[in-house]
Amino acid sequence: MNDRVTLPTALARRTNKVLRPRDAADVYAHPRGEFERLLKQAVLRRISNGYYALAPMERLGDIRWRPDLAAAALGIAQADYGRDAVALMGVTAARRHGALPRAIGTAVVAVPKQRPQLHTDVGEIVFVKRDVARLDLERVDTELTAGWMTTPEQTALDIAARPGLGGIEEADASAILRALARKVDWALIEDLARAQHRPAALTRVKEAAGA
Repeated sequence: MNDRVTLPTALARRTNKVLRPRDAADVYAHPRGEFERLLKQAVLRRISNGYYALAPMERLGDIRWRPDLAAAALGIAQADYGRDAVALMGVTAARRHGALPRAIGTAVVAVPKQRPQLHTDVGEIVFVKRDVARLDLERVDTELTAGWMTTPEQTALDIAARPGLGGIEEADASAILRALARKVDWALIEDLARAQHRPAALTRVKEAAGA
């Protein structure tokens, strides 16, 4: 760690380590200038225009550190909409559930408003307008923040309904559904499919499972 690095306690204690300059307005009189200093010290890393990731304490000053794409996606979404209004979903949740063995360069996150895809230096983020309160969710912890992601059941229905979301191929979507089908509670996924009016998606999940 660089001995010259100084980080205000208010920033170090933030639960979401993705920051926008305005998030530090109560800490610095001129946040953008201070952020430039922290970038040079490798305390912050710019991940996209207007968004910065605070390095873990053990990596402060390490210019090689890069945040995980899913963590960045969840952190950015939380910074803009709050923790409980967003959730990792689709292929990103599938990877967290162990149903996608390889990393891909796109993260998918549910948010309350329509917004365009965001390019970051760790990958692309696709935002999907969803009412997170109507989704089946579970807790997720990342290196930048803690929050929500869709359960295996919800993830399977979402991928079956929109198999190309996140830029995956049809064959990849089918493989993900087969892997998720081994994890789902069938009574729960049937209840979700009824509540969300997704009979076709449920049928596809069952076909993938050979049920």
